[in-house]
Amino acid sequence: MIDQISKYPALENIFSSLQSVFKDSIIEGRFEKEELSVKVKKESILLILKFLRDEKGFNALSDMIGLDNSSVNKEGQKRFSVLYQLYRFPGFERIRIVIDVDENDPVDSAYPVYKSADWAEREIFDMFGINFSGHPNLRRIYMPDNFDGYPLRKDFPLEGRQ
Repeated sequence: MIDQISKYPALENIFSSLQSVFKDSIIEGRFEKEELSVKVKKESILLILKFLRDEKGFNALSDMIGLDNSSVNKEGQKRFSVLYQLYRFPGFERIRIVIDVDENDPVDSAYPVYKSADWAEREIFDMFGINFSGHPNLRRIYMPDNFDGYPLRKDFPLEGRQ
C-alpha cells in the first residue's frame, strides 16, 4: 500500500528521509486512509521521534495508543504495540510510528521529546502494564495503586476480579 503515497509528496518525502537516515531501524511502511504508518525498532524510537520533530516539523504528539496483540497469533509477534500519532501544522500531515514490545520489556519514554506523552504513557502503563523508562512520574492514573492487573490486557477477566 505504500505505492499510493505518491499522491502525497510531503509524506513521501518524510518516508524517504526516514528510510535513508534510519534504514536499519525501519521495519515496514504503510500508507492507508491518507496517513503514513511506519513500524520501527523499539530501540530507535527516541531518535526517530526527535528527527521527526526537529527535522521534519512534527510539532505535536496528538495521541499514544497501546495495543495487546495476544490474539493476533502471528509467529514472532510481540505481545504489545505502542502507536505514536504525530501531527504537523501548518501542513496538516499525520504520521503514525509503531513499535512492538514484549510483556516485560521497557520502552524509552517519549516525554523528553514530547511533553504531551506524560499522561498517555501513564494511561498505557496503567491499562496494559507497559513500563516507560525515563518517565518522570510513571504511576497509575485510573486504577488504585494497589490494584492487581491491567484491565485492557486481553487476558484480564471480563467480569473483573473479586
